[in-house]
Amino acid sequence: MKLSFPVCADPDSAAAERGRLLFARESEFVKGVVAMSGLPPADRLEICFAGRSNVGKSSLINALTGTKALARASNTPGRTQEINYFTQGPDLYLVDLPGYGYANAPLPVVAKWQRLLKQYLTGRQTLRRAFVLIDARHGIKKVDEEILSLLDSAAVTFQCVLTKTDKVKAAERDRVLTQVRHALAKHPAAFPELVLTSSEKGDGIATLRAIIAALT
Repeated sequence: MKLSFPVCADPDSAAAERGRLLFARESEFVKGVVAMSGLPPADRLEICFAGRSNVGKSSLINALTGTKALARASNTPGRTQEINYFTQGPDLYLVDLPGYGYANAPLPVVAKWQRLLKQYLTGRQTLRRAFVLIDARHGIKKVDEEILSLLDSAAVTFQCVLTKTDKVKAAERDRVLTQVRHALAKHPAAFPELVLTSSEKGDGIATLRAIIAALT
């Protein structure tokens, strides 16, 4: 029986080179957006990164782009309160969405971020794919289900990227993978391959680069 949601295989040499070349281009911060009216012109493809607070979004973006501080990493959950736009060369935007699941943020702030996320995901026609980051130590939690359902309703294809895989042993990782696969089976917008990454060790970065290059 074919395994549902298999781990994405390593790219072949040609695909890996396309990914390397894409992310060898200059990466620049464009702006932080707090309302839909502030979005940059929809003049190129974009991919976005979503995930609960402290899942490692900023670290992953920095690893992908080969920069140390393009996206600001923070140990304080809820620090990213804007939709942050970065150029990756002249024809691609990387979009860092506000972290969700922050326990300490005021409720009105949380509600505002949730509205902005929903408006962005349902209204940005140049959005090619969302990458939803899941901590490999914890799997998919209830708070993740909310954004997965939102992506379903917005008909935005999303792909799950497990982060911090270097922090778990093989047996625990397999248990989390089983939980993630079971959870994703309920979501029609889920792309049927998982990506395992470690920003610290560099694991899976070439694979994710190749996937993004194939979308452009």
